[in-house]
Amino acid sequence: MNITINAVLQAYIDPLTDSEYAALERSLLNEGCRDALVLWNEVLIDGHNRYAICRKHDIPFKTIQNTSFESIDDVMLWMIDNHLARRSVSDFQRGVLALRKKEIVAARSPVPVNAVDTAEGESLPKPAMSTREEVAKAARLSSNQISQIEKIQKAATPELVEAVRSGTISINAAATVASLPQAEQVAAVAGGKKLLRQAAKEIREQRAATRPPREPKVHVSQDTPETGNEPWAESAAQAPSEVERLRGEIASLKQRYVQLQAENAELNQRIAALIDAS
Repeated sequence: MNITINAVLQAYIDPLTDSEYAALERSLLNEGCRDALVLWNEVLIDGHNRYAICRKHDIPFKTIQNTSFESIDDVMLWMIDNHLARRSVSDFQRGVLALRKKEIVAARSPVPVNAVDTAEGESLPKPAMSTREEVAKAARLSSNQISQIEKIQKAATPELVEAVRSGTISINAAATVASLPQAEQVAAVAGGKKLLRQAAKEIREQRAATRPPREPKVHVSQDTPETGNEPWAESAAQAPSEVERLRGEIASLKQRYVQLQAENAELNQRIAALIDAS
């Protein structure tokens, strides 16, 4: 039996963690390979980990053919839908898969993402998966979570992506930490779960501190005409600028604190490396 491994398809779905791979290996050794591997002609499209383990331990396995595909894109869409239906897939992985599906569908659609007007004045329908709401529905997530995953994909370092993929940090916190410079992201990940959460918390507090203050509500008696020279009017006008100044100082201090924590984590790594080398 000839089975071909397509590197693109093999890498298309996130690999198992070490613990997940070990659990699958124990299951196959104890119970055998009960589920058939799925092939498209000779190309393996489902069961890459099972195939590797079965070959390693000479465990018998069965295969079935799926001949319904016309292109590699069809295979990818099938793989995505297959994994989206599994309970073991994390929220982050489902979001990534749904966004990949959106890219494939958009590339294959003859209709532009934005509806256009025809000569008759009718609008062409938008292609499937063209809105964040549709992507979120496919992933069983909220639109806000999809937006956060997009931010992670654009700005997060590989270390931070791996942290959220493994569950060390939440999607929300990872999207927040991704706003830091790359060196600080790496240092925060190196500091572990506690430092990651602390970094995300401090960034949120900093953002809250730098938001423009709300205008204070001043009660004016209907019986008293406004002249603009009342003492309370002057203090109300001055209060926002003073509050804004203090908020700015707090934000600056918090930013410095985050930087010091990142530097401290990096120094600890260097010390540990020196100790190991000695």
